[in-house]
Amino acid sequence: MIFEHEIPKGSRLYFGKTAKKKRNLENKVSEILYSNGFEEVITPNFSYSQHQSIENDRKLITFFDEQNEQVALRADSTLDVVRIITKRLGRTTSHKKWFYIQPVFTYPSSEDYQIGCEWINHNNIGDIINLTATVLNRLTIAPIMQISNINIPKLVCNELNLDIELFKNGEIATLFDLNIAWLNALIKVKSSQNLQEAIAIAPISIKSELEKLLDVVSNIEYENIVIAPLYYGCMKYYDDIYYRVIEKNLTLCNGGSYKSEGMNSLGFALYTDNLLKVLED
Repeated sequence: MIFEHEIPKGSRLYFGKTAKKKRNLENKVSEILYSNGFEEVITPNFSYSQHQSIENDRKLITFFDEQNEQVALRADSTLDVVRIITKRLGRTTSHKKWFYIQPVFTYPSSEDYQIGCEWINHNNIGDIINLTATVLNRLTIAPIMQISNINIPKLVCNELNLDIELFKNGEIATLFDLNIAWLNALIKVKSSQNLQEAIAIAPISIKSELEKLLDVVSNIEYENIVIAPLYYGCMKYYDDIYYRVIEKNLTLCNGGSYKSEGMNSLGFALYTDNLLKVLED
């Protein structure tokens, strides 16, 4: 039996002080983004292209429109923002820096608010990571920022004839069992010093991407950084440098570099509810 006052599991309800804290957080972050030249966009809740963003299609909440085309509730904002700005609004704006404050929805009834931004046709990943660091500093929190390079696990798979699923599933123990010195060194990397040592013994096929990761980290203005060269992100579109922000087993942010509509772009998404938990603590 479902009572009148019940809400679906996974959905969100904010009221009183909680609603005020959420609004204050959104206002504070949006002020930072506005001051850095970003403009706001609010995209439709419904999308034709969510399957291009989400690794697991089963997480999508879908139905069919009047032309029998599949529609999904928005499960991710990134590619829709780029597509709408460049294709639908391309004649009315040339602006490349956009942010959004809106929920995403996943099966069966999960609803999560995000504060995200996309920097279209820009390829200096350090700019977006340092912007994330600015947000964290303004919020007076210092969670771990884990920085990776999606290309490295792919190249390791090519070098050793491994299945990429090992990295997607985080099966690190299996990698240790291979007992390869340079691979073990990569698994243990956390700092720039560790990474430099791993680069010295890594195969030629992987060195350039490791050096790219080291160069990015050396230009980040944030103290609490962990380097994870073998971490493989969960979003379909990130294809180069990728980062996430973590505190007490909560993911506060995901971001990175991706290609869409023939351009390289950068972006991140802050997870509002997880941020509120950390700020409350």
